[in-house]
Amino acid sequence: MFIDDHRGEYGVEAICRVPPIAPSTYHHHQAVKRDPSRASVRAQRDAGFGPKVKTCWEASGKRYGAVKVWYDLAAEGEDVARCTVVRLMKEMGIQDVIRGKGKKTTYRDPALPCPEDKVNRDFKASAPNVLWVADFTYVRTAVGFVYVALDHCS
Repeated sequence: MFIDDHRGEYGVEAICRVPPIAPSTYHHHQAVKRDPSRASVRAQRDAGFGPKVKTCWEASGKRYGAVKVWYDLAAEGEDVARCTVVRLMKEMGIQDVIRGKGKKTTYRDPALPCPEDKVNRDFKASAPNVLWVADFTYVRTAVGFVYVALDHCS
């Protein structure tokens, strides 16, 4: 830590003025390093649950996300909040496996010209059945893509 490396030369208070950090915060962290029982209740709980979360995640083949890790911990009798598991996994830099690549549905060819805007963005028709506007989109579902088509006649 920078403060530890330079406190002999500049002093803790002088270094803490720059970020700005209260010198008492630095001294508290030093005391907690020496005696972990001085840490907050949350920090002490996290220190106990952190290794359990990591062990559970590794036991899944590093595939499980926070929810499944939370369920596994609950099955083992651990009383921990789901948001705590999420936070600890984020702090440890571990995450679930992200399955599959996003499917690209449109491939634009920059060599082709853009289609003409034949209505000049004016979507009001002078009479019925004169102007038709349509669009479709892809929606991913559990069984694959569904194509949704929308049209409007003015």
